Amino acid sequence: MDRVLTGEIKEHVGKTITVAGWLHKKRLLGGLTFLNVRDRNGLVQIVVKDNKEIEKLRGLQLGTVLEIKGKVVDEPRAPGGAEIHDAVINVLVPVSEESPIEIDKPLSHKPENLDTLFDHRALGLRNLQEAKLFKIRSELLRYIRDFLYKNDFVEINTPKLVAGAAEGGAEVFRLDYFGKEATLAQSPQLYKQIMVGVFERVFEIAPAFRAELSATTRHVSEVTMLDVEMGFIDGHDDILKLLEKLIYDILTRLYKEHADDLKSLNAPELVLKPDFPRYSMKEIHELYQKETGNDMTKEIDLTPNEEKWICEYSRKHDGSEAVYATGLPQSKMKFYHMKGEEGTARSADLLFRGVEIATVPQREHRHDDLVRQMKAAGVDPTSPGFAPYVSAFKHGLPAHGGFGFGIDRLVEKTIGLANVKEAILFPRDINRLSP
Repeated sequence: MDRVLTGEIKEHVGKTITVAGWLHKKRLLGGLTFLNVRDRNGLVQIVVKDNKEIEKLRGLQLGTVLEIKGKVVDEPRAPGGAEIHDAVINVLVPVSEESPIEIDKPLSHKPENLDTLFDHRALGLRNLQEAKLFKIRSELLRYIRDFLYKNDFVEINTPKLVAGAAEGGAEVFRLDYFGKEATLAQSPQLYKQIMVGVFERVFEIAPAFRAELSATTRHVSEVTMLDVEMGFIDGHDDILKLLEKLIYDILTRLYKEHADDLKSLNAPELVLKPDFPRYSMKEIHELYQKETGNDMTKEIDLTPNEEKWICEYSRKHDGSEAVYATGLPQSKMKFYHMKGEEGTARSADLLFRGVEIATVPQREHRHDDLVRQMKAAGVDPTSPGFAPYVSAFKHGLPAHGGFGFGIDRLVEKTIGLANVKEAILFPRDINRLSP
């Protein structure tokens, strides 16, 4: 098909061209029929005068696939600044069934309407505003890869069927694997550390699975994670610097290159600087108590209210709505984290717009210390799920560290959505296993 995309229509004023796409809207005005046809670039307006051509659409609904030939005419009021006249219509795929949702109108994202939105996702995403959410998500993924490739990282793919739970605990999906018990991977944690011994710098963007009995705006059962690991570091600060450079790079680039789309989605203004402020958990507890009168000093972690408050505080006082919470207690650390000084771990949480989006630790790379920490955490270093992991340390891994964060939550907070599920094409939670 010698086809012109809607985004290129303006370049063909005065010429006869062919466009193809879906019937998006149809209306009568002053004896003329106006069609909006949608393709991957957007919309084009078609003016139909000939009754024979109009008759071809009788009984057909939105979503009908059309090929239309006509002359491009300059029209500033039309989408893209031009429209097509003298249309000759070819119906490629007729649709006679009326759509259960009106894709040419704004779709409600109110909590009570989300189930309807997700049930009809395949149709709802034909709404131009809805599609923008996932074009932005796609761009963020591209920017992440661009940044990591530029910094000499290798992309890897790790198994999602595993013999043990990398994070420990009971929040895993268990299944029969040819008579053996397997679990769906909670993260690629063990594999990405092993691969530091091969490539030094690795990353993966892939699904992870969490069997959490939580029905909140923050939790889903299947998430898309970015996991990064870097070897030959001088210390924990190297990892913190890497993540803040990544976040600063991708978000400032997105807000520059997609300003119009973000504005149309009512995304919050970006307030960020290259060096993220750092506050210890102790400092956050004290500042929060001074401001609100609420004493949270006995909490081993920040409360959700404190996470929200410190981001707002940092935005106002430091010019950054991304902030590190440091000085995390050893009681919170995983067995593969490195211990710090005075009962803390060499780890930090990155908070952005009120929520934690990443935990950023240095790993314990010394074999004997790692084994001791595993046993103290109740993890058997000789079990099938962990023995190959431990073996890599026995044969030499350099000082390393990394982080993982949910792509879904980053998209949610970047656009300013109210529920992480809105940032996922087909979300999975404790109540949803379709479509």
